[in-house]
Amino acid sequence: MAEDRSWIPGPGTAVCGVILHPAGHTRSPTMHNAAFRALGLDAVYLAFDVPPETLANAMAGVRALGLRQLAVSLPHKVAVIEHLDEIDATARAIGAVNTVTRQGNRLVGANTDWLGAVRALERETKLAGARAVVLGAGGSARAVVWGLRERGAEVTVLNRSVDKAEALAVELGARAAGPLQALADTPYDVLVNTTSVGLRSDASPVAAGAITAGTTVLDAVYDPRDTRLLEDARKRGARTVAGKWMLVHQAAAQLELWSGAKAPIEVMAAAFDGQAESAG
Repeated sequence: MAEDRSWIPGPGTAVCGVILHPAGHTRSPTMHNAAFRALGLDAVYLAFDVPPETLANAMAGVRALGLRQLAVSLPHKVAVIEHLDEIDATARAIGAVNTVTRQGNRLVGANTDWLGAVRALERETKLAGARAVVLGAGGSARAVVWGLRERGAEVTVLNRSVDKAEALAVELGARAAGPLQALADTPYDVLVNTTSVGLRSDASPVAAGAITAGTTVLDAVYDPRDTRLLEDARKRGARTVAGKWMLVHQAAAQLELWSGAKAPIEVMAAAFDGQAESAG
């Protein structure tokens, strides 16, 4: 059988990719390459495993090799900022970048994580006036809190480290903060987990009894697809949104930033599901 060389970029191919560490779990290349094919774009999307100590060299390589766009995942969403020429107002307000797009010879940072979160939630509920709880205080939490506030929700931040939760709440205008255990005593309509608890495990960041019937629960963890938090939420009578949809919607916004084309959401979602099936 002939070797499949369709992924190898030609002289005019736009090269895009994602930097993260470790790189084994990313579904981004599968989704973006499926979208490129559906749109007829001469582009390829690759994953680059970049340990933190090599970030500066990696970004120099992005400039030298002319990459068209770079997604930025953990642990680089804050550290990458110092290697950019500019960041847009939203990314600056959030304090984290998940997308770097080449504009001429300049690398410009943006954040589409917030769009991924709110568009995923809006598949199930309205956010204006909602009482929302965000679990976690890292880069993803910053984007989710900002997005929920932008949509008109009241936000409470709960985190294992209360100091970090309080600092994030003050900076981004959340109304309260506290430990994860405080969920049991916090009224809410929307719950979003941005911690890594549940990633490739059967753990949940909160006790099942703290989940309220009739609420909407989004778990940013997408591996496994059906996390313990989502299973508990369904059993408690809550609506659930899989982390897949946050990833798909933020990736779609990235694609639209550099290509100007409307992203094929369902194609990207199907590609995500196809990779998940082949992996498991």
